[in-house]
Amino acid sequence: MRPLTTDETKTLFLKLSEYIGKNVEKMINRTDERHCFRLMKDRCYYISESVMKAATNISRDNLLHCGTCIGKFTKSGKFRLHITALEYLSQYAQYKVWVKQSAEMSFLYGNHITKNGLARMTEKTPQYAGVVVYSMSDIPLGFGVAAQSTDHCQTLDATGNVVLHQADIGDYLRGLEDDMF
Repeated sequence: MRPLTTDETKTLFLKLSEYIGKNVEKMINRTDERHCFRLMKDRCYYISESVMKAATNISRDNLLHCGTCIGKFTKSGKFRLHITALEYLSQYAQYKVWVKQSAEMSFLYGNHITKNGLARMTEKTPQYAGVVVYSMSDIPLGFGVAAQSTDHCQTLDATGNVVLHQADIGDYLRGLEDDMF
C-alpha cells in the first residue's frame, strides 16, 4: 500500500466532490479518528490511520487489502467509484434522491430512474450533479448522476430520465463483485 500521488489525489477528490461537495475534508478529518486514502493494485482504500500503521507490519505479498475500497483508477488515469463507497457517500451526500417503492427494484437491476419512480429530490439539485439514491425508508440504494435539474423535473414527462444509474447495491447480487475487490 502506498500513498496517492498528487495527480491521483486531485482526481480522487474531484470525483468525491461531485457527490459530497466540500465534505471531503470532513471525511478525512473525522471527529473519532483521522482517515486517509491508500492505493494498492490500482484500487483506492479509505482507512483509519491506526489500522494503516498496523497494516505496515504485514508484507505486501500477504496483504490482500485493508480498509474500505472507494474505487479504482482506470488505465487512462480516471477514477471510478465502487458501490463499496456508498456508506461514506450517503453520510456526506450533498444531493439526494428518494425513489418510490415500485421503482426500487428497477433501479437495483441497473436501470435509470424515471419521473414515475421519483418520490423526492433535494432542492436546487443541478443537472449532472452526483446524487445518492435512497429508498423511502432512508436506506441508501446506490448513486448516479442527475439527468435533469430539480426545476426541470417538474415539467418533465413521466417517462423522462431523472437519475442516470452508476452503481447500486444489486451489483453484489448480479456478480459484479469480481471487479470490485
